[in-house]
Amino acid sequence: MSSVVKALMSRLESHVAALQKFYGALPSPPSDPFTLFVWEIMAGHSTPRKRDAALTALKKIPALTPDAMWRAPQKKLEDAVAKAGPYTDQRLLALRKGIDHFRRAPDLATTIRGPLKSALKALKGLPQMGDAGGYRMLLFAAEHPVLPVDARLSRVARRLGFGGGGEHKTWSALARSIREAVAHDLPAETGVYRRTFLYLSHHGAATCTEAEPHCRVCPLLKECSYGGQRHG
Repeated sequence: MSSVVKALMSRLESHVAALQKFYGALPSPPSDPFTLFVWEIMAGHSTPRKRDAALTALKKIPALTPDAMWRAPQKKLEDAVAKAGPYTDQRLLALRKGIDHFRRAPDLATTIRGPLKSALKALKGLPQMGDAGGYRMLLFAAEHPVLPVDARLSRVARRLGFGGGGEHKTWSALARSIREAVAHDLPAETGVYRRTFLYLSHHGAATCTEAEPHCRVCPLLKECSYGGQRHG
């Protein structure tokens, strides 16, 4: 990376570039809205390997559109979902509710590409998505430059000094504080926001963990006041 390019980067972009060099390429969530919804349901209380195994099995049925999953044989559906790990019944129930939501809103893919307020409202009926899941849908399936704030990303962002200062009474208030801080530092480009989410969230899972973070190997240690306090 040239010195000119590095000079033009924001602080957070340079952090993400360092993480990208450290971890290499990371896979993105699906870009199709229904497939991304299924991905979210398979991801809960699972691992990336098991989540992807379940998604692959559903694709083979095939059952990765609302109508196809609605028609899929129940036993095949159960066997595929079980590959994600425990809570098969809960996952199947969430999928049924999600199918109903997508079938009642055939224009959902178009709607979520529209104004942000209407897009978020259109996603409200989807089960087990939560705030972070909704924002992931807008970022990866609808091209909105928004930041999904999950627990891992929140931890990394706060340790690097992006939002989260002071007391926040609710998770929504904390997430909003982080999004506002990040928005001041990043250009409003979908690709930039996607990279930022992928690498900060992955970093929170792999290195910047809640208990006993691996600060000594972290490529951002010199830029992190939290790490500096631990190993200063």
